[in-house]
Amino acid sequence: MRIFKCRKNFLLSVLFAFAILPNNNALMARDIHQLQKNKIEKMKKTKIVFLITEDPDNYEAHKTVPLFAEMLRKEHGYDVTVLLGSGDRGSYSYPNMEAVSKADLLVVFARRIALPHKQMNIIKSYLAKGKPLIGIRTANHAFTARDKIGKGFEDWPEFVTSILGCENRGYGPVGPGIDVSVVPEMANDPIVSNIKPSQWHSEGNVYLVAPLLDKKAKVLLTGKSNDITQPIAWTRIAGKSKVFYTSLGYPADFEMAEFKTLLLNAIKWALKK
Repeated sequence: MRIFKCRKNFLLSVLFAFAILPNNNALMARDIHQLQKNKIEKMKKTKIVFLITEDPDNYEAHKTVPLFAEMLRKEHGYDVTVLLGSGDRGSYSYPNMEAVSKADLLVVFARRIALPHKQMNIIKSYLAKGKPLIGIRTANHAFTARDKIGKGFEDWPEFVTSILGCENRGYGPVGPGIDVSVVPEMANDPIVSNIKPSQWHSEGNVYLVAPLLDKKAKVLLTGKSNDITQPIAWTRIAGKSKVFYTSLGYPADFEMAEFKTLLLNAIKWALKK
């Protein structure tokens, strides 16, 4: 009789477990859904601001960046603002520049502009707070103006040396393009670890930046053009700001999965606390 009771109790326990199993599955599914929803909501609150210019020599950033930004919105849930300014390069200004003050990440793809004092101070204040920055291609002379600077405007050539950690030393030949390679020692870095293949070809010309001013910068990619090899993507810390820069950004680069993955990984790296 005792054995029968034990078996009976055991069978009841099993039946009870199966009876609540669907409820447990429902609860688990609900929890997973809520976690995904919370993750998306959190990412929606993550604000990314791009500063771009429309310039014959700025590699069609006014076309490529808005499309990339839309991908960030739709596929990754980021709150993205693309600011395109107006005016001569020596007296250039952006609309809604206050968005930079509220940004979690600032991305610069602009060329040789001077800004109103207030707008330049917004960028400097953003960086003084230790917020991250990504520079694309012409960012290495973004605020190095060559045109006459208008009254009430200013440039900031030191942005290149103090924030990006390099100097603009000129340009490689146009035509042969760049053979891009992941630096072998950095193959496990989160910005490049999932980029396959680890070598590809860019149609753009290489920027001459070697040697980098920041000896502690982590060079992730190198580019070879004819007999010239240069760093073309690296990370560094400027003050308390995480900085990623790449001299890639030629229009055709934005059509390549390798480059888009590189930028997306850099964004995630920059935003990670």
